[in-house]
Amino acid sequence: MRQIAINELSGEEVKSIEEYLKTNATPAALEGMYWVPMPEDIWAEAQEGHGDCGPFVFAVELVRNTVASEDSVVFELLVRSSSNLHCSCTSYATASQRQYLLDFFDAMVLETKIKA
Repeated sequence: MRQIAINELSGEEVKSIEEYLKTNATPAALEGMYWVPMPEDIWAEAQEGHGDCGPFVFAVELVRNTVASEDSVVFELLVRSSSNLHCSCTSYATASQRQYLLDFFDAMVLETKIKA
């Protein structure tokens, strides 16, 4: 899986990231998972004509490993359909989609003041 991760987070950083994600992303049904919605103006060819599969999202996982004290946040570079797991519209992010997710990532790092 292509992803961007920040590991070795402190407990305070995890709490700050969690609050940021609760405010700026959509919590998923699975604890620690969040969906970052992708705007329609950066849909790739794979998503065109698949409006019924939307909204399209990026997954962000806040991993809490209390045993090893290795908390992390992981951003997947995969564009997912919110409604259809097995459709061709699920694809790795294009350059503009990656940039959108990196901008979200950078904003989170700045606002939460984590030491990435």
